[in-house]
Amino acid sequence: MATVEIGNLGLGFRPQIAINQTRKWPCKQYFGQKKQNKKRLLLLCSVADQKEVKVCSFSKEENALIEALIGIQGRGRSASPQQLQEVERAVKVLEGSEGVSEPTSSSLIEGRWQLMFTTRPGSASPIQRTFVGVDSFSVFQEVFLKTNDPRVSNIVKFSEAIGELKVEALATIKDGKRILFQFDRAAFSFKFLPFKVPYPVPFRLLGDEAKGWLDTTYLSPSGNFRISRGNKGTTFVLQRETEPRQKLLSSISTGTRVEEAIDAFISLNKNVANPELELLEGEWQMIWSSQVETDSWIENAGNGLMGIQIVKPDGQLKFLVGILFGIRFSMTGKYEKSGSNTYDVIMDDGAILAGMYGIPVEMESKFTMEILYMDDKIRISRGYNKILFVHVRVDGSNKK
Repeated sequence: MATVEIGNLGLGFRPQIAINQTRKWPCKQYFGQKKQNKKRLLLLCSVADQKEVKVCSFSKEENALIEALIGIQGRGRSASPQQLQEVERAVKVLEGSEGVSEPTSSSLIEGRWQLMFTTRPGSASPIQRTFVGVDSFSVFQEVFLKTNDPRVSNIVKFSEAIGELKVEALATIKDGKRILFQFDRAAFSFKFLPFKVPYPVPFRLLGDEAKGWLDTTYLSPSGNFRISRGNKGTTFVLQRETEPRQKLLSSISTGTRVEEAIDAFISLNKNVANPELELLEGEWQMIWSSQVETDSWIENAGNGLMGIQIVKPDGQLKFLVGILFGIRFSMTGKYEKSGSNTYDVIMDDGAILAGMYGIPVEMESKFTMEILYMDDKIRISRGYNKILFVHVRVDGSNKK
């Protein structure tokens, strides 16, 4: 049986069991491609060893990597070759920039880190692909080196209601960048059980298979960003505090408290958002709405509750929904600005398309679209019947 890296965090051993989990998404498709965003992103971050909260920002180079990660599912599992190249390019820029010179000696490396992206997820074992590729799972790494029992642990959190798996390794600092580790224990902590369930792996019998190393190639001076490379040749991007848009997308992917996450995100961005919000051109994939889809897919499509929304520069708007086997539903109409951040929309030309042929569908939908937040990557709006929508741009357009 091949050695794997549990949680894909560079700590490898031979698993004895696998857990299957079906990934559930609130929409049928969710994808996106990197788009350069020139705005500086803000987030709330806790100050170490203090009770105050302040606003801090990512560096320009860190923002470039965050931009490359937005829209990639499964922490890298669904990344296209182009996206992988963009991520790797941004990673190399950060590795060549001025970070903490000796990360393993710094207190900034201590604590819990969330895994945002990892390379080579497709070459991992089934258990690794299950844990890392499911967005509803949160994957963390804990680093505690300044103790009498220095450890590096990988944690897969299934949900607040279920619990987590924690795999621990005894850690040793080799130099300013490298940590040596050796696995020695692992257990499930289920919320519905008053005791831990041991993970059945005989670490003592694995010998060198339970050993490895982890290099930290970049640690931000703020302590919010980290890049590491493991002995299996895998690259990891980890964050202490998740960038606001990533937090919002995480809430959508898990389906937990999405409207609360939207309110918090909009509130956080009030100070940096432009009060005059324009409807940006391009192709926008609907990834979440506050209304559950009805039994009529054609009504859902006509009201923008599914599929792609194409915004054209001449006031033209199109909803496009893939049905099956090359058959698509198309609904076109017009939009006209009616306020600082509102648009009147009329959709009145529907058709079911199959190749070059189409069957007209008589439908009409009128509503006001209110833009609540907009940047080059994400749009939050209130549309038909006051329903909240979240769209991500999928065409790589930079037109404004």
